[in-house]
Amino acid sequence: MMSHILTLMTFIPLAGAVAILCVPRDKHELIKRVGVIATAIPLALAVLLYINFDRTTHQFQFVEHYKWIEAINIEYFMGVDGLSVIMVLLNALLCFICIFASWGVNKGVKGYFALFLLLDTGMMGVFAALDFFLFYIFWEVMLLPMYFLIGIWGGPRREYAAIKFFLYTLLGSVLMLLAMLYLYFTNDHTFDMTRLIAAGSGVGMDFRTILVWLAFFVAFAIKVPVFPFHTWLPDAHVEAPTAISVILAGILLKMGAYAILRINFSMLPLVTGHFSYFLAVLGLINIIYGALVAMAQKDLKKLVAYSSISHMGFVLLGISVFTKQGINGAVLQMFNHGTITAMLFLMVGVIYDRAHHREIDGFGGLAQQMPAFTGISCFAFFAALGLPGLSSFISEVLVLIGAFNVYRLITILAVSGVVITAAYCLWTVQRLFLGPLNPKYATLPDINRREMFTMLPLAAIVVILGVYPMPVLDMIDVSLSHIIEGLSPSPFAAGLAMLIP
Repeated sequence: MMSHILTLMTFIPLAGAVAILCVPRDKHELIKRVGVIATAIPLALAVLLYINFDRTTHQFQFVEHYKWIEAINIEYFMGVDGLSVIMVLLNALLCFICIFASWGVNKGVKGYFALFLLLDTGMMGVFAALDFFLFYIFWEVMLLPMYFLIGIWGGPRREYAAIKFFLYTLLGSVLMLLAMLYLYFTNDHTFDMTRLIAAGSGVGMDFRTILVWLAFFVAFAIKVPVFPFHTWLPDAHVEAPTAISVILAGILLKMGAYAILRINFSMLPLVTGHFSYFLAVLGLINIIYGALVAMAQKDLKKLVAYSSISHMGFVLLGISVFTKQGINGAVLQMFNHGTITAMLFLMVGVIYDRAHHREIDGFGGLAQQMPAFTGISCFAFFAALGLPGLSSFISEVLVLIGAFNVYRLITILAVSGVVITAAYCLWTVQRLFLGPLNPKYATLPDINRREMFTMLPLAAIVVILGVYPMPVLDMIDVSLSHIIEGLSPSPFAAGLAMLIP
């Protein structure tokens, strides 16, 4: 089984989607149970993968490599390193939790769960694919399910949000395709990502490679999302169903950062060195801009969406400095943000299901009526603001330590984002839960067992990694050290840092 574990993890959800299509549409309970099974098995396999992974080598493991379309040298090539394993585990965990978060879906149940499992296959495949063509297929597989999940099961402006998401993502896909074909034709007609990575150190710095790097970066920056390519995210989050918001923030945003590390950094390292300062500045903009806009929001879901933009800025800052602490902190932040923001969106879903609105100022005093919900929600907000002892604190501190000696002024300014984040998180907690209870909500039921089940595993992970982050850091350390080996800010980037510290 271990020799085909990646294939099983990737395609069991697809098999589940096919099984759901064979179930009568009125058998809602059976459809949901198939969804549980189709996500529980990949989660169990992901844990098995994590346990059996050799952390002492940067080499790809659990490799499956077969000829596919020989005429144009396309292969079925799957494998994982430490970076991939962490993302695979996060994807499997959140998809399993989101099936339970989707239990209240009662419109088009058959279509919803089939599309969700198809989306799961696409996301899992992206993190495991080592053939660029196969990577691109999985990347595109995610587009249509997400479009329909937002466009059919979303909120009042779902069509607008879905089309905007589709157009932004399609633009990125076209740019990635063009850049991928350039690498294919200039590297002996191969899509083998391991060969492209090996050849990366010999790729020079010229106008064409700069364009290729920028095409890849824009394609992946849209997913992160990096300012100014972020405007699709708040609309998609606000209109998407709760579980799809969790997937958007928890997985899709991480795919952009994962692809930057796997492709921009590994295949075009010399060009990446020249863009080091540029990446750091974009990370700073994301941190401060996202936090300030989050503070201005009146819609709770939009606040969490903009907070994601801010927190992903730390990821961009961490990878931009090419230090061990910075890049380890960035990838740890990717995992931690996936768990924390999932809790926040699940929290928004709970309150929306009861009050049927998300206006922050429309609540007040909920702690008196919903004490259990208040407790878990406050925990999620404290984790988001980086409270010491919780996981986000460790990852953000690692990023700041790694960045300080490289881009000192940028790092100092980035710390202001932590303060702004604490301000809007505490202000939101005050308006939602403290003060006198709004009489309109005197009969709201507290969080139920199913809803608590979706949040408690995430809370446990946040506490464990906040106290002892080594389960993730040990996994990613060797692989990330190999990725940044030989990477350093170019003289151009270093010169900018001297002019603007």
